[in-house]
Amino acid sequence: PAPPSKEDLRLISGYCVCQNLSESLGTLCPSKGLLFVPPDIDRSTVELRLGGNYILRITQQDFANMTDLVDLTLSRNTISYIQPFSFGDLETLRSLHLDNNRLMELGPDDLRGLVNLQHLIVNNNQLGRIHDKAFEDLAPALEDLDLSYNNLLSLPWDSVRQMINLHQLSLDHNLLDFIPEGTFIDLERLARLDLTSNRLQKLPPDPIFARAQDSMILTTPYAPQLSLSLGGNPLHCNCEMLWLRRLERDDDLETCASPPALKGRYFWNVKEEEFVCQPPLITQHTHRMLVLEGQTASLRCEATGDPSPTIHWISPDDRLLGNSSRTAVYSNGTLSITITTSKDYGTFTCIAANVAGESTASVEVSIVQLPHLSNGTGQPAQPKSRLSDITGTTRISKGAPKSQPERAVSVSEVTAVSALVQWTVSKSAPKVKMYQLQYNCSDDEVLIYRMIPASSKAFLVTNLVSGTRYDLCVLAAWDDSATTLTATNVVGCTYFFTQDDYPQCQSLPSQLLGGTMILVVGGIIVATLLVFIVILMLRYKAADTEPPVGKLTSVSDTHSQTNGGRLGQNGLLMSQSQPHPQPAFYCQVLHGSAELTHDTV
Repeated sequence: PAPPSKEDLRLISGYCVCQNLSESLGTLCPSKGLLFVPPDIDRSTVELRLGGNYILRITQQDFANMTDLVDLTLSRNTISYIQPFSFGDLETLRSLHLDNNRLMELGPDDLRGLVNLQHLIVNNNQLGRIHDKAFEDLAPALEDLDLSYNNLLSLPWDSVRQMINLHQLSLDHNLLDFIPEGTFIDLERLARLDLTSNRLQKLPPDPIFARAQDSMILTTPYAPQLSLSLGGNPLHCNCEMLWLRRLERDDDLETCASPPALKGRYFWNVKEEEFVCQPPLITQHTHRMLVLEGQTASLRCEATGDPSPTIHWISPDDRLLGNSSRTAVYSNGTLSITITTSKDYGTFTCIAANVAGESTASVEVSIVQLPHLSNGTGQPAQPKSRLSDITGTTRISKGAPKSQPERAVSVSEVTAVSALVQWTVSKSAPKVKMYQLQYNCSDDEVLIYRMIPASSKAFLVTNLVSGTRYDLCVLAAWDDSATTLTATNVVGCTYFFTQDDYPQCQSLPSQLLGGTMILVVGGIIVATLLVFIVILMLRYKAADTEPPVGKLTSVSDTHSQTNGGRLGQNGLLMSQSQPHPQPAFYCQVLHGSAELTHDTV
């Protein structure tokens, strides 16, 4: 709907004010068709009644600064939301009626600030959840709490324990199926407890229920006789409910829903000897398990009994196992070990227990240990597997000479960064599901794993470090027909060294021979040039006259060309086709051998 105008607000406010019981005392606005809390209500009002309207939500501004308000009625509206801290200023409020609305939950701060509240009526809503901290502020002072006719599966039971002044607790017509033991132990003033029409199969024993007997007992204002209503619950009439049957009460229409022999019978007419329990009986459990070290193991243990037994697990070293970073015990009795180690080898004990007794079963766990590779130079330690060797071939008869066994795992084509691993498996071995290759180098303890299909018998390992020792093992996994589990065994182990990654050098004698020849040829060329220069100088001095300018120019433009000093395939010097204006010499050093070449002059 559109927000109301100022004129509408003035009319609404005036319409409410005219219903005041007395000035600044009470404001009555029932059934006025209001869609929200009128903003012009006197902030000093003591009693405010807004029932029977169409208010949709409660905001922080609705009751701000109303510090004198004692009674607030919001019944029979359409409230589906309460803004947190909306009642923060109502520290003097004693009674709050929120019944017959559309609330689906109460948040942690929806009722914050109601420290003196005595009556909280929230029945006939659609509550499915109440936050654990919703009743924190009001629990110590609360005397009457009505949560009936909702959809509650549970309650903030810790807050209920703190309601030491509670006189009436109405929880009827909900979906409660469990009440923690000790919930009512400190509620000594509780006079009425209504649990009608829930899903409770049992009630925890509590001294408070002794006050629900019909016999004359000593009652005081601090310990009144308790009015207890349990009808409409599917009570399970076994030995756990015997304490309630022994109370001296008249038939209050409570009936037994189970076990089948007592179904439909009135609770108070059933004889005490008929409230019996059945000791646990383990029906299914894991007998034996084989698991590869480091993998997950799930141990099953299922049991029946009345009441339903609780499953506990004892480790091979007599420790009680619970939920931890490595183990988990589920409600169905299964024990899960996320990462198995060699310490898990042995007998696990499953214990099923209830009030009638206990039953035990043993589970044998065998751990197939992985090879433990080390930085030493010795061979990898073989795991202590109790399985037959998968690489075995045929049996050797007595007296026959023992031949050298064929190597199951071999490494070839080793380079500085790779190696080809090959392995063989006998034809009589079980059908392999997959192979696992694991290796590490001598400089690192970290194992590297490679999963390989069963159809492969070779694998190229890459990204290796040059000049390093590697320890390597090949494992095979197959289905053990005897236990319907996956078994694993070692095919074989070996080690190898990667090659050193150094640059290849040319042969030293050939380099020396080639360099010597180049030096000799170069020396001859240099000596020829020197003789030529000396002859020119002598001719110049013999002439004893200045040469013409043109001749000098022609001499300076004259070039001498020789071979480039490069060796051909037949060992002869190859000529250089391009002339160069200036002589040049260079020295090239390659892998420790010197080569001197002459280019041009």
